[in-house]
Amino acid sequence: MYVAVKGGEKAIEESYLALARTRRGDPALPELTVAQIREQMPLAVARVMTEGSLYDRDLAALAIKQASGDLMEAIFLLRAYRTTLPRLLSTVPLDTAKMVIERRISGTFKDVPGGQILGATYDYTQRLLDFSLAAESTLQVVVETLPPSDSICDGNPENTATMPRVLDFLNAEGLIEQEHIPEGDPAPGDLTRDPLAFPAQRDIRLQNLARADEGFVLSMAYSTQRGYANSHPFAGEIRHGKVNVEVIPEELGFAIDIGDIEITECQMVNQFAGSHTEAARFTRGYGLTFGYNERKVIAMGLMDRTLRCQELGEEANSPGQMAEFVLYHSDNVEASGFLQHLKLPHYVDFQAELNLIRALRRQSADAADAADAATMPNHSASLSEVEDDLSDTEASSFDVQKAA
Repeated sequence: MYVAVKGGEKAIEESYLALARTRRGDPALPELTVAQIREQMPLAVARVMTEGSLYDRDLAALAIKQASGDLMEAIFLLRAYRTTLPRLLSTVPLDTAKMVIERRISGTFKDVPGGQILGATYDYTQRLLDFSLAAESTLQVVVETLPPSDSICDGNPENTATMPRVLDFLNAEGLIEQEHIPEGDPAPGDLTRDPLAFPAQRDIRLQNLARADEGFVLSMAYSTQRGYANSHPFAGEIRHGKVNVEVIPEELGFAIDIGDIEITECQMVNQFAGSHTEAARFTRGYGLTFGYNERKVIAMGLMDRTLRCQELGEEANSPGQMAEFVLYHSDNVEASGFLQHLKLPHYVDFQAELNLIRALRRQSADAADAADAATMPNHSASLSEVEDDLSDTEASSFDVQKAA
């Protein structure tokens, strides 16, 4: 990231003050609180937590406030803070089958057991500006639309029992690839501690995609749908809700619940024609993010499946199928840093290139002058011939006048 800026101490202090004034805006208006951002901008908070690799809604809201709403800057702030935290324990894998559902839809089966739960979504809105929000009169609406206490969102474990995974129906018939735990159940890689290296296995690719810039992943997924990787899957299931987080302390030896987090999960169903050794079946693409981040998990699921092309014996001809291209260029903190380093002083480099340009222009001008000089004798000869012709003409004219 772009951090190596230097300058005069007084100038930098004034820059801090100017930034604070810009962030605060009109002091006649109430200041935006961290709690307001946390509660009223949940989608922005979810993105910052996901790409910042740290689940903490308060810190994400604070980062958004400090960054004046610049989510990429907020992600950088959160990642920087994350590096200061000790790692006490690793959690056991999340069991999303026990998710307390707040939204659950499937694009493959209409009548799934447990039904489809629309939850909070912009899918059915008209995308028309709601000017009533400007009048700050939404409190009544919010109160009236609160879910009933016995809804699927009440945290009752019995509710999760009625929500089998949609892909389990395909799995039961053997129509979709099986997912097996690798031999020895190795620990997954950790991009927060080890740099990205290739060939990147699926655990690393998924981790990278989860931290990747949402816009970049969305664009790459879009390119695969438009034909650059010939991938147009089905949304097997998209879930949003809360799951328990468990750890196993060494002194206890059994799992204990330390809280719950809000996540969004997506499982894509992709076509696979089969081969000489394998029957035709569907394949999977997977996505998971913190908070409510539906667009990101769909794009992530698409890209997960696309990057598995070589594993499934497919040719890699498109940018979206090239792991090095996708993974290296998807991190917005890295990309932003390399781009913004252009703001650093490049006076010496620029002067060198300026001198080079001037030297090249002088050489070009000298070459043109030399070419002109080389053609001058011919012009002189032509001029002499013209002068001789004129002299002959004048002499002939004089002879005619003399004879007359």
